[in-house]
Amino acid sequence: MPYAILIQYIYINSKYLYKFYSKSKSTEKCEEPIMNRAKLASAKCYLSWNSADASHIDWQYFPKVDFWRDIFPGDINEQFQDLDDGSHAESGINTGEVFPAKQAQALKHVRHKSVTTNFSTRHIPGPYIGRHYPKGLLAGCSGLGTIYPQDMTPFLLRNMDEKEVEVDLNHPLSDFELAIGVKIDELLPSKEERGGQCNDIASDIANNGSGLQCTTSQLSTELTNQASFSRKVDFEDRLFYQSPRMVQHIDSRARQTINQIYLEHIKPGMKILDLMSSWESHLNGIDDSVNVIGLGMNQEELQANPRLQSHDVWDLNQNPLLPYNDNEFDVVICTVSIEYVIHPDDVFKQIARILKPGGRFIVTFSDRWFPEKVIRVWTELHPYERMGLVLDYFRKSNAFTTLLTESWHGWLRPSDDKYFQQKLHSDPVFAVQGVKEINSSTWSSYL
Repeated sequence: MPYAILIQYIYINSKYLYKFYSKSKSTEKCEEPIMNRAKLASAKCYLSWNSADASHIDWQYFPKVDFWRDIFPGDINEQFQDLDDGSHAESGINTGEVFPAKQAQALKHVRHKSVTTNFSTRHIPGPYIGRHYPKGLLAGCSGLGTIYPQDMTPFLLRNMDEKEVEVDLNHPLSDFELAIGVKIDELLPSKEERGGQCNDIASDIANNGSGLQCTTSQLSTELTNQASFSRKVDFEDRLFYQSPRMVQHIDSRARQTINQIYLEHIKPGMKILDLMSSWESHLNGIDDSVNVIGLGMNQEELQANPRLQSHDVWDLNQNPLLPYNDNEFDVVICTVSIEYVIHPDDVFKQIARILKPGGRFIVTFSDRWFPEKVIRVWTELHPYERMGLVLDYFRKSNAFTTLLTESWHGWLRPSDDKYFQQKLHSDPVFAVQGVKEINSSTWSSYL
């Protein structure tokens, strides 16, 4: 298994114990303090921010949030003095309140040989400009004596030449204006609270990798050379997909999330292309007037898909020129398949051609794939950097606006899933989407 898949990025942040202390002191003068009874709920929480040309939202589900004990930046706790199912609150985060502000002294220059030796010793591909790696790979470098080999917090490799490597040790979100939001799913029975632990909600969300998806514009061509899109197995895709696979590739909770993402943008009467389709399109609940066309690799799978009005068997890796007219579709979706595309620039330009102006392209994926067919660079990236890679596909097409990345994690794994005994949480879901420019010209001469 590639080293990058094993990395767990742990962001070290203050727990703001002074907030907890001040809340506890504020109850001492009350004869029957309301806040001494926990206010509990299950909730979806998120961090959101904007980078130069995209918006970003990272969601995490918390089975139990304690609005007396747990730490929220801003005034979230105050907004939730009265709790109801479905309540929603959002608050801005002051710079430095959750993550230290960006510091110039966190930019370091270290010897190239020292870094490459550590990479080679651990059998890690690279180093590559614009990628994140665990700080432990810098252990032993001159001037970084406080870093130990076990340190898994991330650093950004900004630049390098034959002599030096420039690294950025700042937190990935230290440059952004952030907001935190909470949507209550269900109130839980209140109870007396005596001692216990408090959770720093914003830090918990960010610990999964938030911010790592925003650096793709700094990546060099090292990510897009031909070797990056090579695969473990080199035989033709048609041979790999000649037998139908009527199985689910992600668990039912993750499929439900993907279905909700698509339903937000699919309206009655629309024409939809399910790109790289199979026996299921994750479009439960769409109006009967929606016309869904499937394009995939296996005839039997496509014929078994009840959502498709018609379908085409097509190998995008052999021929990315799509068999559809200019400006034909309202929405194009691609589900857990983008990691197999070896000519993404050509494919994204074709999607721009067949979409109507104002049409939307939505790409969703998780952290499971066919090892034989996945592109090499996909296995080397942190999951959140994969969102950054797909975001870069959108950018390079020069056809999309309103770019958005989203992630969902923290939901419990359904009990009917085959990995229920091995994995506590549901498969994470990542989504990247963009809207075709309204003033885009015809794209028929793109390839």
